[in-house]
Amino acid sequence: MKRLAPAILLVFATLIAIYMGAAEIENFWSALISPGSNEILWQIRIPRVTAALIVGASLALAGLLAQGVCNNALAEPSILGTTAGASLGTVLAVITGLAQVGSIGAIICGAVGAMAATSLTFKLANLRAQLSSFALIIVGIAVSAIFTAVVGLVSTMVSRADARSISFWNFGSLALVTKENLVGISITAIIGAIIAWRISPALDRLSLGDATAFHLGVDVTKLRLIALIALSLLAGGAVSTVGSIAFIGLAAPHIARFIYGPTHRTLVFHTAIIGAFLVVVADTLSRTIAQPNELPIGLVTSLLGAPVLIALVSLKNNVWRTQ
Repeated sequence: MKRLAPAILLVFATLIAIYMGAAEIENFWSALISPGSNEILWQIRIPRVTAALIVGASLALAGLLAQGVCNNALAEPSILGTTAGASLGTVLAVITGLAQVGSIGAIICGAVGAMAATSLTFKLANLRAQLSSFALIIVGIAVSAIFTAVVGLVSTMVSRADARSISFWNFGSLALVTKENLVGISITAIIGAIIAWRISPALDRLSLGDATAFHLGVDVTKLRLIALIALSLLAGGAVSTVGSIAFIGLAAPHIARFIYGPTHRTLVFHTAIIGAFLVVVADTLSRTIAQPNELPIGLVTSLLGAPVLIALVSLKNNVWRTQ
């Protein structure tokens, strides 16, 4: 039953998220089964909840890949510089007029920025010796700090109103999501998920250590490159659409490992479900607990994710040693 619990909870959380909002929807169930019958439901609320599902799954899978490829429990897209790179790519696209936040153009620029930052981390960590998990983490933190600082400087120096609104977006918000945005993030999510599924057996062998994985036939450098490309697509598409959402990439894989064990092929599916659930719940809270104002979703996920992560570590602190 525990294997089905996250999926069941996700279904209930999704229905509650669609139902709840500032405007009450009359004859909710009738409107739900009649596409286009209610504009608020079908033009605003359902696209937003769908985006929350996709973004949550994407960030969770990106975190799973980051932890697997670095063989480090603390790894996540923000530590590898991926999130900061996506933010910078999106910010530059907005202030230069190439795209608007949430557009397909912004998704492309965000994914390119994420790929550039992740590639930079990969290259710098591999300059003087064979790539190691420790080097990736240290260099990733430095690259993330640099890109985050550049985002802050650019946002502060530009006076345009749309650029200044990036400050709110950068904390995470699904308020700008439309049906058109779903196409781009769906593509990046599907491609990233397929890659994660394909390389999951190799990630299991990599968890035994670089040397052991090499002797078991894994091209460690190639595997890391493929995984970093996938997590760049996943995190880049999500961040460019809704901004930075904290703790999903870190907490969701740990929750999945606690429930389902360390096998990556199993974790790919369940981590995505748990990530989607966390973001849907956080978004529902962010737009309902302080009406008519909306809280940045990144703040809510931090408040939700941190206690859960602390509780899991307290209950089962050997979750990584079982690999």
